[in-house]
Amino acid sequence: MKKQVLSIVVMGLMLVPFLFGQVSAKTLKIGSMGPLTGPYAADGNDIKNGVLTAIKVIEDQGGIPGYDKIKLFPQDTACDPKQAVAAANKLINLEVVGVIGAYCSSSTIPASATLDEEDIIMITPASTHQDVTDRGLEYMFRMCGRDDAQAPAAVKFMKEALQAKTIFIVDDKTTYSQGLAEGVAKASKKMGIKVLGYDHVNQGDKDFSAILTMAKREGADIFYMSLQNHSTGSLMAIQAKRMGLKAQIVSQDAMFHPNFIKVAKAAGEGIYVTYGYTDRTTDAYKAYEKIFTSKYGEIGAYGTYAYDGAIALLKSIKAAGSTDPKKVKAAMLELDYAGASKHVKFQKNGDSGSSYIAYKIVNGEYVPYWTPEDGVIK
Repeated sequence: MKKQVLSIVVMGLMLVPFLFGQVSAKTLKIGSMGPLTGPYAADGNDIKNGVLTAIKVIEDQGGIPGYDKIKLFPQDTACDPKQAVAAANKLINLEVVGVIGAYCSSSTIPASATLDEEDIIMITPASTHQDVTDRGLEYMFRMCGRDDAQAPAAVKFMKEALQAKTIFIVDDKTTYSQGLAEGVAKASKKMGIKVLGYDHVNQGDKDFSAILTMAKREGADIFYMSLQNHSTGSLMAIQAKRMGLKAQIVSQDAMFHPNFIKVAKAAGEGIYVTYGYTDRTTDAYKAYEKIFTSKYGEIGAYGTYAYDGAIALLKSIKAAGSTDPKKVKAAMLELDYAGASKHVKFQKNGDSGSSYIAYKIVNGEYVPYWTPEDGVIK
């Protein structure tokens, strides 16, 4: 009898913490948004994996006080505005404290408005259109650069390093690619490069003979490809080589992906692309690279920005000692440290600065070739 009473007492004592919630696990929820399916899936999965890498790093460092774990809820936007808004609403219902994403500016812009209404911080690692941060949303941040910084840098490179006098421009009608192409056309006129043609293709097109024939006939010094998808870019580069297009091909940050080189192969050699400068010799980058590559393989274009975005969010939550959005935002604006992709210091409008340089594809690798400050790298 005494043993039975003792067992009941012990069981009762064991249940007390659970009844009062003292040992219940507490999870910090964050979200990511990007195209996990469809033609842009490689970039979306790079973003997701960059965030997962950041979570591992923070948890290895002791995690966030008050939380037993950090959990990511990745959402597929498919680069579709309506699906992006639906993804944002799902993350709101999941009660995430912050979101890393999205990829396409056409997805990020409407999704960020939805998240901002609920005071949820969003940090995009990939959306470069100036409207992303120029709308004055209180909780919108950006880790990558801006189109209105990339366009003039690209034209400065073409004029100074390539001695270009004429240009033919093509985009695929997306918010990002068209906005950047228009910026390149405007900067070209301002810097004295004559625009001989500016035309468009459609997303999903496979045959570019019509526009390449037009570009070949015009005979411009530069053929500028502003495209949302590196798969489209590699096909266009292959067809341009087959047609004997003599213009120097210059492209943008969406082509800064290992898959562009893998598909384009020889047709990619000698192509220039503009992308933000990342010093891969730093301790911060090497630590990130070691974890990412061991778990997910090659690092894509926006995995590093996504990693830094997630690190910035989690660092700020830890510094604020709270998930209150106003306190976390204040902590984010105080950040000043060496990230994996760049030095992280946000401006009041949520931007973190642009550092575009030109890379040249040489022997299947992106090699730094030119910087706005120093010109051609010797």
